[in-house]
Amino acid sequence: MTIMTNNSLKDQLSGETAVLAPGVYDAFTALIAEQAGFGALYLSGASIAYTRLGRSDVGLTTATEVADTLARITERVATPVIVDGDTGFGNALNTQRTVRAFERAGAAMIQLEDQTFPKRCGHLNGKGVIPAAEMCGKLRAALDARQSEQTLILARTDALAVEGFEQALERAEAYLECGVDALFIEALRTPEQMKQACDRFAQRIPLLANMVEGGKTPVKSADELSSIGFRIVIFPGGTARAAAFMLRDYYGSLHRQRCTLPWRDRMLDFDALNELIGTPELMATGQKYDGAA
Repeated sequence: MTIMTNNSLKDQLSGETAVLAPGVYDAFTALIAEQAGFGALYLSGASIAYTRLGRSDVGLTTATEVADTLARITERVATPVIVDGDTGFGNALNTQRTVRAFERAGAAMIQLEDQTFPKRCGHLNGKGVIPAAEMCGKLRAALDARQSEQTLILARTDALAVEGFEQALERAEAYLECGVDALFIEALRTPEQMKQACDRFAQRIPLLANMVEGGKTPVKSADELSSIGFRIVIFPGGTARAAAFMLRDYYGSLHRQRCTLPWRDRMLDFDALNELIGTPELMATGQKYDGAA
């Protein structure tokens, strides 16, 4: 298994290629992603809603639930985590509290968006956005709230679906002027829009590309996106979608066959799972404190 040396996210963003961050939703998925060799992870708010609540990404999760999930992940893995902070869960003061909580929980980068509340997945229809000036206030509040400049603030705009592409670019420009560390223009519709966004911003600030299978943005490889200027590429919901696909087949088979034998070649056995999660090392650590002479 390959585990990367975990440089800070800030250092990785100064590299020559885009940072590829897979979506995770708990410590288990984060551990497996780290073991696969990724240098950064993306804690998706949508995936927390899917997996913790069994619900859609329509603003039902709370800041406390996200912070708790984040803390469990960062306690288990060393890989930097980009966390979805939704709208900051309220106004500028709420946003400051969210930033402080997420920073304490170990966030490397905190994403904040300009949607109205209740927010919804960026690739669902019917979104609304708050005034740009209000969002700028929230971003300045977020920057003031962080304790370390190693905790990066990512500004996301969902204005393309509401106000159009040009206005989305103007909002991104305003958010850049606030002093944020990275930009995210959500749900770009075409390769041409993706290139135009990079042409305008990529030389000045890291841009994030969001790859949603079946969403509004064309799905491209991290290498292709890197070549046009994106510095961060996330596949936020792919993990939950892959797990849902697999679990639907697994449960269907178990219900029909009343046994897991048909799935043995598609499962880790007891020992393999314990090796993956580090049970032998954990037991060895425990033995140091068992009081034996």
